[in-house]
Amino acid sequence: MSQVSYAASSRTFLLTTPSTSYALRIAEDGDTPQHLHWGGPLTLDQAATLTPYDGVTSSFASTGGEELAVEAGPRFGPPSLLVRYANGARGVEWVHEGHHIDGGRLDIRLRDRHHPLEITLHYVVHDDSDVIERSLSLHHGGKPGDDPVEVLRGDAACWSVPARSAERLSHAVGDWSGETQLRRTPAPYAETTFTSRRGISSHQAAPWLMVDAGDADEVHGEVWSTVLAWSGSWRITAHRDHTGGPLTVTGGSGHDGTTWHLSPGETWRSPVFAGLFSTGGFGATSRAWHAYTATHVLPRPDEVRPIVYNGWEAAGWDVTLHGQTELAARAADLGVELFVVDDGWFGQRTSDAAGLGDWHPNPERFPDGLTPLIDEVRTLGMRFGLWVEPEMTNPDSDLYRAHPDWVLHQPHRRRTELRNQLVLNFARPDVTDWAHEWLDRLVGDHAIDFLKWDMNRAFTEAGWPGAPDGERLWEAHTRGVYAVIDRLRRDHPHLRIEGCSGGGGRADLGMLAHTDQTWISDNTDAVDRIAIQHGYSQIHPARTMSAWVTDSPNPHTARTTPLRFRFHIAMAGALGIGGDLTRWSADELAEAREQIALYKDVRPVVQFGQQHRLPDAVQYVLDDRAVIIAWGPARTLRLTGLDPAARYEDQDTGAVHEGAVLLGHGLRLAPEKGDHPSVLMRLRRR
Repeated sequence: MSQVSYAASSRTFLLTTPSTSYALRIAEDGDTPQHLHWGGPLTLDQAATLTPYDGVTSSFASTGGEELAVEAGPRFGPPSLLVRYANGARGVEWVHEGHHIDGGRLDIRLRDRHHPLEITLHYVVHDDSDVIERSLSLHHGGKPGDDPVEVLRGDAACWSVPARSAERLSHAVGDWSGETQLRRTPAPYAETTFTSRRGISSHQAAPWLMVDAGDADEVHGEVWSTVLAWSGSWRITAHRDHTGGPLTVTGGSGHDGTTWHLSPGETWRSPVFAGLFSTGGFGATSRAWHAYTATHVLPRPDEVRPIVYNGWEAAGWDVTLHGQTELAARAADLGVELFVVDDGWFGQRTSDAAGLGDWHPNPERFPDGLTPLIDEVRTLGMRFGLWVEPEMTNPDSDLYRAHPDWVLHQPHRRRTELRNQLVLNFARPDVTDWAHEWLDRLVGDHAIDFLKWDMNRAFTEAGWPGAPDGERLWEAHTRGVYAVIDRLRRDHPHLRIEGCSGGGGRADLGMLAHTDQTWISDNTDAVDRIAIQHGYSQIHPARTMSAWVTDSPNPHTARTTPLRFRFHIAMAGALGIGGDLTRWSADELAEAREQIALYKDVRPVVQFGQQHRLPDAVQYVLDDRAVIIAWGPARTLRLTGLDPAARYEDQDTGAVHEGAVLLGHGLRLAPEKGDHPSVLMRLRRR
């Protein structure tokens, strides 16, 4: 059972999770919150005997071993909290004000020795998870009329990893159509910063970091991991000290160069920067994050994700009632459950040059509105969804002509257009009110079941002329997005939402706390998807991963692959279809029908089972069932996660296998010969 305990004699706190412990202490000299332990189980008495690393006593050492690194005294490492006061003073000199424990929650209250800045360190542990949630609150304790406190950096937490174990960093890099490429690199000495300055979590980097001793693999080894639940700009800095101190990982929202002001009486709270220690290698680490996401992040984790058809790659900008109706009929015949109309249904949206912001059906394409199409889709037995991009406008739109001040902009600076569009300022209440109003009307008038919420460009000229503290928009925009989505979902409890940002530009736990799944990449090439999905799975569960089967040759890469292979790779997540079904042959449609029926059988195992990454394969285990999706040539593959004393029957061939043999020697894979061979196998415990 997870709990928080406290030893008053040593001012030591111990956070206990099902299989780990985390300990910290308030120093007697200076009230500094000091890190003691993050790892295997300890008792409170054992934790009280620990001696913290004290890097600040040496003029040669950098910051290390503090729960929140600040600017004060001989601290030379990356600070978690950077503040400046009106008199020019900087930093924090700690005073411990007290603490509050409520079950698995701990709040440690501190303040600056002189200035009216109050700081609370928040910790949360759960009975069913080893993930520890941490966040930071700042409060200006002054009276009205006092000077504000300038905040240059306000990280949620600083984590410490034992020096002996801090040899390697794991993280994800990427780009549009090539997101979440996993990298494992030696941990350099000094500082390494991972960041996004784009206003979104970004395609280029993911807001998480893993640390190990260089010896961990999928099955074995100690791994410390941290994940920031945030969808805007962010920054995570790892610091490896040359003097033998712990490797620290400090992270939070925002990026270098932006500042904002905390006003008298105001309280600000950071996003969650969560951490996890595991002894089961990268595989157990990922499964723990998957379980945590399902239990403590997703709004509706237990719902089966439907099989989607999206006509973007089939229709492009040629979105018409006739064309969409024809695609819907073919999709329904295959067994699709949700039909989604993508970009091009609204305003003058016949290309990406116009129409964003004018959210009414295009009168030439849908002269009677969307109702005839929606009625037909529902007659065919499917739910109905729409693509929207509420945070964007085109300069060629009625919205922009009426409200040019609503976009991010700076005085006397060009308004850079990317994809012919500008970013609406969701930090403005009038903009978010407008967005909720038309979304509420659209969803309510048509009982829309599903929205694909897109966001196709990064911030530039991110200003808010006339606002008293304009740079707060970097964070307030993201909070505005969250608020609109949450309000919309409260108004329409049946509504489900997929997060998208030009593909995987917002693949993070922040967005998943408000949506149901993520479009992780615009690249639907099954070969490329293997690496993209592998990186995504390091943190995020399969049920949140939208994956489509599209045409061959692939529209992005021109690669030709078999339909069976494309299905197998997409079946590793929440399956969707995105090809031009009007061009598929009768044989392809028949095969697709069979594969969709197969997916419906294995879907509970894939979406709700434990995921194990194997060489050129992925395995899912739920109760008495196991599903293996493998690619590559014929071979014998050792399985995992099974009962060695049980027997397992192949649901397709009837062959019976001993669990111990599957674990120790493996399962023979015999995919069909040809280019890009693959196989899906279903086992059931007898």
